[in-house]
Amino acid sequence: MIPSRLVTVFRKGSRTYFYSSLFFPREVRADVFALYAFVRVADDFVDRVPQDVAGLDALVARYRAALEGAAVEDPIVGGFARLVHRSRFDPAWVESFLGAMRQDIVTTDYETLDELRAYMYGSAEVVGLMMARVLGLPEAAESYARQLGAAMQYVNFLRDIEVDRALGRTYIPREILSRHGLPDLRPDTVRRNVERFAGLMRAEVERYEAWQARAAEGYRFIPTRYRIPVQTAADMYAWTARCIHRDPLVVLEGPLRPSRSRIVLRSLGNSVGGLRPTRLSPLPRRR
Repeated sequence: MIPSRLVTVFRKGSRTYFYSSLFFPREVRADVFALYAFVRVADDFVDRVPQDVAGLDALVARYRAALEGAAVEDPIVGGFARLVHRSRFDPAWVESFLGAMRQDIVTTDYETLDELRAYMYGSAEVVGLMMARVLGLPEAAESYARQLGAAMQYVNFLRDIEVDRALGRTYIPREILSRHGLPDLRPDTVRRNVERFAGLMRAEVERYEAWQARAAEGYRFIPTRYRIPVQTAADMYAWTARCIHRDPLVVLEGPLRPSRSRIVLRSLGNSVGGLRPTRLSPLPRRR
């Protein structure tokens, strides 16, 4: 049985991942919950105002102690440490993730896309690698798992521009802002430059689409019973990206999230209607 605290943390942290993950078979569902609960707790420490650096440090200390065999009462940390051993995660993946969390404490923006991708390796791509191990996928699937993690996180960066700005962060690199003639992404700047902002957002949605298309090539490595929840989550990120492409200013209006019913219905559709590549209608061509 999955500890109730893991369920609560996971459900609160990500509606899309939580409700799509309910469709994993029982033999891996608990491991998926253990992974995402730990990731969510670590992320929450750096997303608080003010940031809880001491809390993150204590989490890291408990994790490292548990990894060495110490008894840890925290079910999230203890469960994750056992998962690291059981699924044979490369310990460097976890350290890269924790390093990215520390980077969020000190880094407020990025100059280039290459700099951002280096951060995304630790914050998202290694989570894809861990998921691949949980699902028992072959080594040939790992590059696609990394790409899927990056694609999904990039949608988060586009969707959460206002949320991140309130935390003092901008993830869209300055070189991309400059390319579109924008000095920053403050609401007053955006509203004075609506067309430039719309052009930026639509171009970056297309970047996400290219990354997602590459990631989807790896679906062939995922057994159908595991692919259903993976593709459902990807479908929901595709839905979010299309909403942004259709109306870029929607990101200034509050949280953009698929409803629980949309996620569950998509999961059911993928379960009984046959899996299809994660694509909706083609994006309209920009003039």
